[in-house]
Amino acid sequence: MPAWIEHAVWWHVFPLGFVGAEPEAAPGAPIAHRLSHLHAWLDYAVELGVSGLALGPIFAASTHGYDTTDHFRIDPRLGDEADFDSLVEAARARGLRILLDGVFNHVGRAHPAFQEVLQRGPQADRASWFRLSWPRGTAPGTEPDYACFEGHRQLVTLNHDEPEVADHVSSVMNHWLARGADGWRLDAAYAVPRPFWANVLPRVRAAHPDAFIVGEVIHGDYAGIVRDTGMDAVTQYELWKAIWSALNDRNLFELAHALERHNSYLAAFVPLTFVGNHDVTRIASRLRDERHLPHALAILFTCGGTPSIYAGDEQAFRGLKEERVGGDNAIRPTFPPTPGSLAPYGWSTYRLHQSLIALRRRHPWLLRTRTRKIHLTNEQLVLAMADGHQRVLLALNLADEPAVLPAPGAHLIEIGECDLGAGGEGAEQVSLRPHGWAILSG
Repeated sequence: MPAWIEHAVWWHVFPLGFVGAEPEAAPGAPIAHRLSHLHAWLDYAVELGVSGLALGPIFAASTHGYDTTDHFRIDPRLGDEADFDSLVEAARARGLRILLDGVFNHVGRAHPAFQEVLQRGPQADRASWFRLSWPRGTAPGTEPDYACFEGHRQLVTLNHDEPEVADHVSSVMNHWLARGADGWRLDAAYAVPRPFWANVLPRVRAAHPDAFIVGEVIHGDYAGIVRDTGMDAVTQYELWKAIWSALNDRNLFELAHALERHNSYLAAFVPLTFVGNHDVTRIASRLRDERHLPHALAILFTCGGTPSIYAGDEQAFRGLKEERVGGDNAIRPTFPPTPGSLAPYGWSTYRLHQSLIALRRRHPWLLRTRTRKIHLTNEQLVLAMADGHQRVLLALNLADEPAVLPAPGAHLIEIGECDLGAGGEGAEQVSLRPHGWAILSG
């Protein structure tokens, strides 16, 4: 893992939605230079406290960006290569890193390599890039059966056993790293055979040893995938689910169990942690009780991992993910021209994010910290995080009544509303109001 990731906090942006791009690319349409829309938000991101932009797909595609048609071209709905260079320069001027979204499990049907297959059949120069069969004959123009991503016929799975595919992916990753990107999120990394990444990533690191590479992995053997592929990290969906589920069910035992598993992952690598992204219902909509949004954020920013904030979550945006055509629209909205046009009610959540990110800056060792239970019931939890020299406590109360909880060694209230004092035997205690929370240090 590159040294600079030690202090990284990402602001995750879905560009096609953010800039208000058309849902479908129109062949031959003029280039729309919309990436510059992000420039007006860079200072906002810096003031939030993040250190980098994690961009969703920006390469030429037919619709949502995950049906790539040209990995070497910026999507014309966003702009061109000069617009990318300008964004990198503007980000660099503010100390912001850039993480790109690499879709290398599949391509869109309109990708030239697959279009050539449709036109020329098995004789196509890049037919070996795909897993194809022609049960109805091989005459030119006969469409083959082909492997696709999770049943989506528009997403044609690449043949990862083909050396040319590995060469192509290596070239793409190195090209954009050389152009100014700092790393890659590997989309659907879980669907790609591990030996493919073990082949490709050393080539990337040979040219760009300081690149950060994180794989999208929903479930499975997180540590094994990191070990076998050479990725720096994977996405921590287990913890994401446990955070909102435990808060909704008022079952903090679920969260405690997930954090024990999280501890085991931290022994092997540093996961990418989050409470929202471009594929899931907004955390402000997911939680049944809006009073527990600060609890979710406090967990995110005190447990080990590299935190990522999905753009808009820091303003308590709402939006439901739906399993239908257009079901992502609500969670991938267009942002106004400048932050000054945001609604006033979200700024208190923004300020809370600022405070929690500042906590991470004061305690950078939290990146790799393990959590230890001090107190646990269905509705109350006290966790301790320490690095041998410093110690942070997180106290949560989900109940409708106040709670007095143990806070051993705590002497300072970092964030939250609480009273800190001594119990009957002199041990430190923290008093939380109903649905209260606090982060303490000692």
